[in-house]
Amino acid sequence: MSNWSRRTVQVHAGTRRSQYGEVAEAIFLTQGFVYDSAEQAEARFRQLGDDEYIYARYGNPTVRMFEERIAALEGAEDAFATASGMAAVNGALMSMLKAGDRVVAARALFGSCLYVLEDILARFGVEIVLVDGTDPAAWAAAITPDTQAVFLESVSNPTLEIVDIAAVARLAHAAGALVIVDNVFATPVFSRALEQGADVVVYSATKHIDGQGRCLGGVVLGRRDFIRKTLEPYMKHTGGALSPFNAWVMLKGLETLDLRVRAQTETAQALAEALQPHPGLTRTIYPGLPSHPQHALAMAQMGAGGTVLALEVAGGQTAAFAMLNALRLVTISNNLGDAKSLVTHPATTTHQRLPDAQKAALGITPGLVRLSVGLEDPADLLADLTGALNVI
Repeated sequence: MSNWSRRTVQVHAGTRRSQYGEVAEAIFLTQGFVYDSAEQAEARFRQLGDDEYIYARYGNPTVRMFEERIAALEGAEDAFATASGMAAVNGALMSMLKAGDRVVAARALFGSCLYVLEDILARFGVEIVLVDGTDPAAWAAAITPDTQAVFLESVSNPTLEIVDIAAVARLAHAAGALVIVDNVFATPVFSRALEQGADVVVYSATKHIDGQGRCLGGVVLGRRDFIRKTLEPYMKHTGGALSPFNAWVMLKGLETLDLRVRAQTETAQALAEALQPHPGLTRTIYPGLPSHPQHALAMAQMGAGGTVLALEVAGGQTAAFAMLNALRLVTISNNLGDAKSLVTHPATTTHQRLPDAQKAALGITPGLVRLSVGLEDPADLLADLTGALNVI
């Protein structure tokens, strides 16, 4: 497998077949497992061997196939699959932190990630420091020797800020802190986060990995000691495991991940270039455009702009809503990374709970819409978007 390309890994890594020799991965849809004897049960509860299982909350053969395949794709030693992307974020942080610890995080984060940091972890006595993720000096000032973890989105949701993973990792490691990267927008196709210094990578598998709007799922990847000794005990006792059926869906999604994401990214680039001069927009935000403030970093870090762009509609919320309501092909939904193109208004949906001042600081204006580009014909998408903009 070490000689396989990434596209081959996405199709074959981690496959284990039953005695029937099935082609498609088997779904082991069971919550428990039986033992040949009481002694065998005792032995498994004391120490699990390779490919041994006792309860689906602890592990499952279908889930393990997904974990091994995405770990091979990401270049990680191990992975633990979770019930959702937020279960992965919560588990990665909660499993390693305690009262009195300190976390430094980028301020531009998904609303639920901010909730985990500012409401849950802070409630339990963890100090949370938020910084401008694009400012190296802010990271350098905030990461002190008493920092246990650094958390960031490699591409922020929804304003698409790019954080320099390698630079932040150097600062964090010098202080003895772990670097946890939420890599959803970068996708496993363009990710090199572990190579660039991340210790732990988190994905919402709901997004590009499934990529077809079917199932929730998440995954945490990193060194085996962290995954099995720190994360796994927390996850298996708090119940955030991925279901076998959803793991099977994610396995099938991985088979076409590279093809889908590259096609979506190519369309997103074309749409960004075509929409940028439209008079109905005050900003077109896309890392693949030279006008993006971190364009050079995005190209060096990912090599592409990704599947998502943000559009600031002239005229604020009223105009943004009019544009959304005029769309006929692009669907209004707060998901992303789907085969269907989806659009949402972050200020009133995914980030609505944030105070107005915090939204303004993050660039989440009343006119901002987030567009997740799907697999439709680029010409049809462009016609729909320009038609909706022309209405306003």
